[in-house]
Amino acid sequence: MKLWQKENTSVSELVERFTVGRDKEFDLLLAKHDVAGSIAHVTMLGEVGLMTKEEANTAVAALQEILQEIQDSQFTIHEGVEDVHSQVEFLLTQRIGDTGKKIHSGRSRNDQVAVDIKLFLREQVLLMRDEVANLFDLLQSKSEQFKDKLIPGYTHLQIAMPSSAGMWLGAYAESLVDDTELLAAAYAIANKNPLGSGAGYGSSFPLNRTRTTKLLQFGALNYNSVYAQMTRGKTEKIVAMAMSSVAATVGRFAMDCCLYLNQNFGFLSFPSELTTGSSIMPHKKNPDVFELIRAKCNRIQALPNELAMMLTNLPSGYHRDLQLTKEILFPAIEELKSCLQLSVLMLSHMEVKDDILKEEKYRYLFSVEAVNELVNQGQSFRDAYRQVGNDIEAGAFNYDFSKGLHHTHEGSIGNLCTQEIKDLMDKVLAKF
Repeated sequence: MKLWQKENTSVSELVERFTVGRDKEFDLLLAKHDVAGSIAHVTMLGEVGLMTKEEANTAVAALQEILQEIQDSQFTIHEGVEDVHSQVEFLLTQRIGDTGKKIHSGRSRNDQVAVDIKLFLREQVLLMRDEVANLFDLLQSKSEQFKDKLIPGYTHLQIAMPSSAGMWLGAYAESLVDDTELLAAAYAIANKNPLGSGAGYGSSFPLNRTRTTKLLQFGALNYNSVYAQMTRGKTEKIVAMAMSSVAATVGRFAMDCCLYLNQNFGFLSFPSELTTGSSIMPHKKNPDVFELIRAKCNRIQALPNELAMMLTNLPSGYHRDLQLTKEILFPAIEELKSCLQLSVLMLSHMEVKDDILKEEKYRYLFSVEAVNELVNQGQSFRDAYRQVGNDIEAGAFNYDFSKGLHHTHEGSIGNLCTQEIKDLMDKVLAKF
C-alpha cells in the first residue's frame, strides 16, 4: 500500500526494492514522532474546520492508542506497506473507518518526514547532550582527584614541560564545553516546525501552523514553506557537525589513553576486565575499548562531509536523495552515545601512577623551570635560556626538580579553574 499509488498502476519490484532501501528499518525509529505529528495535525484540523470536532477527537484517541503500541514495542510496518506514514494511516482507517482518510488534508509525506526527523533529532540531541554532560562531570571529578599527580607534557611527541593528570583531564572537560555549544546550535535548528509546508509550497487550506508548533513544543516555525523543505538534509548535516566535534574530543582522549597505557609511557592503569588479552602473549592488556572508540569517532567525524556530498548541487524542493540521510546519520547517533558511555565506564576505573616525574628520563621537563628561576634572579629571559641550553648540551644540567612547582595563573597546574569551567558548561546547558 502506497499513499501516492493510483488505481490500475504498479511499480517494478526491482525499482520498489531499490527506492525503499532501508527506509522501513529507520522508519521504526520515527514511528512515535510520526504519530505525535499526526496528533498535532489532526487536532489543528478539528480546530480550523477541516474535520469535525467529533472526527478529530476520534482520530486523536485512536492515534494515541497506536502511540502506546509503539511505546510497548507492538508496532510493525506490515509487508506491502511502504513506510511508517502509510502504516499509521492504514491502522487508523482500519480502526475508525473513513475518518482516518481525512488526516492527510493539507499535508504531504514531505512535511511528515521533515517533522518526524526534526522531532527525532531534537530528542537525540538532548540524549547526546546528557551523555556529554555525564562525561564532563566525571572528567572534572577525576581532574580534581588527580590534580597533584604530575605527568609529562608533550609537544611533537617529545617531552616538553611538566603537566598533571588533573590538567590533562580538565582539558578534555573544557573541550566538551565548546562541543556542547555546537550541540546547542544543532538543537536550535532541529527545534523548528516544518509541519504544514506540504510538498514545499504550502496549501490553500486554512492551516494553523502556529498551533501545531505549540502542540509539538517546537521553539519556532520554519516559516517559508520552500525553506521548510530545504531544511531536509541541512538539519541532519548540522547535527552531524556537532556530533563530529564531540567525536573529535572523545577520539583524541581515547588516543591519549592508548598511549599512556602503553608500557613505554606507563602513566595509567585499568582493571583487567576492561582490557583484552592476546591469544599467544600472556602478558598483554590491550586497550581495545579505546581503540574502537577512536575508530568509531574517526568515522563519525566523516559524517558532515558525507552528508555535504549528498546535498551538493541539489536544487530547492524535495529530492529522493534525502532519504539516504537516515541511514548515514541514525546509526552514527547510537555509536556516538555508546562511545560516550564507554568513555565514562573506562574513566571511572582509571588509576594514575604515582611519582612519574621522578624517573631520570623526565629531568629535562624542568628546563623551563630552571630558565624561569634564573629570570627571577634578575637575568634576561634570552640569557637564561642560552645558559640552560648550554648546560643541557654539555650534560651539566642539574636542576633540583624535587623543589616542586609553583604555577598559579588561571588554567595552570596549580590553578585548574575547575569551577569556572563548570560555570561555562552550565551556561551552555541552559541554552537547551
